[in-house]
Amino acid sequence: MTRVKPGVQTRKRHKKVLKMAKGYWMSRRKQFKKAKEATLHAGEYAFAGRKRKKRDFRRLWITRLNAAVRELGLKYSQFIKSLKDKKIEIDRKILSKIALEHPNVFKKIVEKVK
Repeated sequence: MTRVKPGVQTRKRHKKVLKMAKGYWMSRRKQFKKAKEATLHAGEYAFAGRKRKKRDFRRLWITRLNAAVRELGLKYSQFIKSLKDKKIEIDRKILSKIALEHPNVFKKIVEKVK
């Protein structure tokens, strides 16, 4: 069997990592070892960020709903409980969008829940 030297595969892998590290600062974009470390860390942060984004949006919707419901004389927790009791299944995202863009419709929803 013939011997295969790994040069081509190594070059390919190095180029891939350096391409991902494009735009990084100083040696992190030029040296393979530093670029590899930097892209690994960036990947971890990106993964965590995707999870964080979901939490942040849910917090935003809840804050918006709380503000809108308090203007109509209810608390957020009371509003959500009464929604569940009346078996109205509208999620927080849609409710906050309605509260923001169509206050009259939201007012009707709150009145139905009360």
